[in-house]
Amino acid sequence: MDNGIVQLTLSKPRGSITGVKHHGVGNLLEVKNREDGRGYANIYLYWDVVWNRSDPDSGIFDIILGTEFDVVQQDANQVEVSFRTQWNPSHGGKLVPLNVDKRFVMLRGSSGFYTYAIYEHLQGWPDFNLAETRVAFKLRKDRFHYMAIADNRQRIMPMPEDRQPGRSQKLDYSEAVRLTNPINAALRGEVDDKYQYSIENKDSMVHGWISSDPSVGFWVITPSIEFKSGGPVKQDLTSHVGPTALATFVSSHYAGDDILPRVRNGEYWKKVFGPVFIYLNSASTKSDPKLLWEDAKKQARVEEGSWPYKFPASKDFQKREQRGSVSGRLFVVDEYVAFHYVNGNAAFVGLASPGEAGSWQRESKGYQFWVRADAKGMFFIKNVRTGVYNLYAWVPGFIGDYKSSVNITVTSGNHINLGNLEYRPPRDGPTLWEIGIPDRSAAEFFVPDPYPCYINRLYVNHPDRFRQYGLWERYTDLYPDHDLMYTVGISNYKKDWFYAHVTRKHGQASYQATTWQIKFRLNNVRRSGTYKLRLALASAVFSEIQVRFNNPIVQQPAHFTTELIGRDNSIARHGIHGLYWLFSIDVDSSWLLKGDNIIFLTQTRSESPFQGVMYDYIRLEAPA
Repeated sequence: MDNGIVQLTLSKPRGSITGVKHHGVGNLLEVKNREDGRGYANIYLYWDVVWNRSDPDSGIFDIILGTEFDVVQQDANQVEVSFRTQWNPSHGGKLVPLNVDKRFVMLRGSSGFYTYAIYEHLQGWPDFNLAETRVAFKLRKDRFHYMAIADNRQRIMPMPEDRQPGRSQKLDYSEAVRLTNPINAALRGEVDDKYQYSIENKDSMVHGWISSDPSVGFWVITPSIEFKSGGPVKQDLTSHVGPTALATFVSSHYAGDDILPRVRNGEYWKKVFGPVFIYLNSASTKSDPKLLWEDAKKQARVEEGSWPYKFPASKDFQKREQRGSVSGRLFVVDEYVAFHYVNGNAAFVGLASPGEAGSWQRESKGYQFWVRADAKGMFFIKNVRTGVYNLYAWVPGFIGDYKSSVNITVTSGNHINLGNLEYRPPRDGPTLWEIGIPDRSAAEFFVPDPYPCYINRLYVNHPDRFRQYGLWERYTDLYPDHDLMYTVGISNYKKDWFYAHVTRKHGQASYQATTWQIKFRLNNVRRSGTYKLRLALASAVFSEIQVRFNNPIVQQPAHFTTELIGRDNSIARHGIHGLYWLFSIDVDSSWLLKGDNIIFLTQTRSESPFQGVMYDYIRLEAPA
């Protein structure tokens, strides 16, 4: 495929791109004849899946290879090619039970190319779980050394050889290594971990790599997140050492297997992933890499403005005229905050498959459409695929989730104005005290400095200081003999509340459960009413929080337990949040004392350093 600006070499009928040329420069993809560690040789741009029949802890990795090839459209302005693979019962359990149609599109005058795919599971086919699907790009390691994923997250990266024995030290999990003898000596002593470069869906529009000689940029542009799993704040991988660039659509990262699409009982399922745009830019001379980055951001805005694209030939991709829109205004009603309606300022408002309040963060079979409301709480969701949805929302500064009381059916060319909507966040009585900010993140709490031997210099004096390796171990340093104690009215959560409630290291390879204390004073206790403790978690990793009032004895039954929850792994993966959990705990007045009180929060699970929770917000309410 060649439009005079970009040239692609594709294998037929497999549908893997083995060559990308731009601006007269030779192949930008890795050119060494080697296997990638999974038995696939000479495949450097591919679609893949990780799947299993029923066990979420196991996974079968497959590169999607076509068996049929067609040119579905070709004229002076566009060429679109299709690589299809068809499943049939003779494949048994060896191939994922999906029909997959991979498409590649090149447009006249475009400095790049597009790719998208249609996945289809026919009625009656075997059940399966889809653990991951994405497009992966392996670029030339001798050219691409500079990576950029945000204005303040870009740098010269290590070489892939730097991660090998003799040049690095293995750390607590395979993705993280300490560079002991890197090819670029300036990187000596730093930690390399691909999860340090994760990003939220809403911020993942463009990322990629820059070659300095010649000056060429290779960018993955995702103009919409409607086909991604988990909503706007779900995090996922972007670019990392390889040099590798990813367009990830479904994964369990920062969510656990709760989010995986589960196709059951022979149901019919179809979904379009993409298109994403692979943008190539260049400069005539060696230039500041940020110039190519700024140009890539500009192109990303052009792609976003063109969404939904007009050109895809597949009838499964709905064009703009086939879609609808939804608008409205969201108010928050909380009489303990204000006697009047509060505008849903900056609320996240979205359409997703029907379910319970908050179910959108675990949903991945369907499509999701999200916007931020303006200062008045007004929102307009455009270009919505036809279908049946619930409207969901959450408002920074307030706990809980809003869900529309009725399903919303979007039809082609139709606009639905929902008018004024009221969200009444969970509330029983006035606030006695609170810790943190209800924003579904632990970023406002105390994030320690990293160990000097585990530093990534990119995140020194950076807003995302939580992305340093090994921060969870600092808890043991700060609290070697006793656990965190927080006194309401005296302590400051920005300094005195550790960002993650983790285990304490005990010896070389054992860990202890930890119990945090919240001390507070009540001038009186209303014996006729029930108090309420709101416990909002920003993350949970194989953990259990037991809550006790004025009784620290572990052997006695707790007043409340979350039971075992969470698999989002955000502590190890530097995420500062994963899935959101909200627990509303009835507090019997007999548990409380006039005068000084203590709440004991025990994280009981202690098999690893990564078990624990990140708190979002805690509030004690008096009876109504």
